[in-house]
Amino acid sequence: MWRWARLTRRRSGSSIRRTLGSLVVLTILVSALAGVASGARSTVEREVLRAGGSTRIELSAIESGRSVRDLDTEGLDRARGIEHVENVIPDYVSTIYTGSSDPTAPTFDLTTHSWRPSPRPSIVRGEVPQPLQPGQLVVPARSGDVDFTPYVGGELSAAHTEATGERSGTPAHTDFTVVATYDPAWQLDGPDVAYVAPETAAALAAAKAGVSPEQYRSVTGALSAVVSVTEQRHVPTVTHELRRLGFSASPVTDRMNGGVLGFAAPGYRIGILVVLATAVLTGSLNVRSGVRDRLSERAVLRLTGDSVSGLRRVLLGEAMLTGLLAGVLGSAVGVGGALLLRGPLEGTLGLEVHLGSMLPNPLWAAVIALAPAVGSALGAFLGGRVALRRDPRPQPSGRA
Repeated sequence: MWRWARLTRRRSGSSIRRTLGSLVVLTILVSALAGVASGARSTVEREVLRAGGSTRIELSAIESGRSVRDLDTEGLDRARGIEHVENVIPDYVSTIYTGSSDPTAPTFDLTTHSWRPSPRPSIVRGEVPQPLQPGQLVVPARSGDVDFTPYVGGELSAAHTEATGERSGTPAHTDFTVVATYDPAWQLDGPDVAYVAPETAAALAAAKAGVSPEQYRSVTGALSAVVSVTEQRHVPTVTHELRRLGFSASPVTDRMNGGVLGFAAPGYRIGILVVLATAVLTGSLNVRSGVRDRLSERAVLRLTGDSVSGLRRVLLGEAMLTGLLAGVLGSAVGVGGALLLRGPLEGTLGLEVHLGSMLPNPLWAAVIALAPAVGSALGAFLGGRVALRRDPRPQPSGRA
């Protein structure tokens, strides 16, 4: 067998290089996708659990493809009346901007949202009271060139628009107390967002629309809302009842199965099957092609006393080594690629992604690394069985 192995080393390595290249590329993609899925899942789970998200349900006033119930006063009261519902916090959206003509005052333009009990930003400085009171403000630590950290605990003069006509308005000034700043990398509601009490958010949105807060709540309503349920086990029941009443309702934990996770998590599992199938196919074709191209060397096999089973072991070993090299190399490069994607992933999720969370689960990492070797070995075994059925002795060209 070893004499046969020496013969195999003299064969052209072009087919092996092609196989190695294709398997390495596929393994890199699958490994990187597994790392992205791991980072996204760990980050979303952390934020959801930190904010008590396992007992929260999100309502939306907009859903593509069908009409949903408005989140006006009547609708929100109906949601609050459902059994096991603890509270409903609506989200009203408006803007605040620079409210002073003083040239030394900060220049900013922030979108305002209600502070609500869904996944919340990482606080950099200060402390957010529970609940957030009217007139209090939570802002990003930095927005553009403005550093808001020195304003924590102090007053910030801001302006908001009060409508004076259908297409006109005038600035109205308000002094807010900045109670905390958060990490601006957290962008679940978008960039440059300031959080205020729901009452303040409704008043700002109503002023911009030129109506009273009560009328705004009753007619226009909120864009979204968060429903707090007494216990996690009641979340499916409450979600079902909300949907029956016409609300667009989704548990906060469902966010783990959407967006990046909705693509990456099943994507890398399907990718493993693709790697396996590719390895089986290339392993089988390489073995069958190699045996056909070396009929004379197969004659040497018989003359040297080696057996067909010995040749089969050599072919299997060669395929496994090629697959193992592709798996290890591709997995290592793929993990590095996943780490490079940490920044874009943070931008997509609007959350801070820890570096260690980008490493795939050890079990799945092992499966990804071994998939090319297992597939190549299986392909070599199946292809070898077909190719080696032929008698390895050279056929005579004619009679003497």
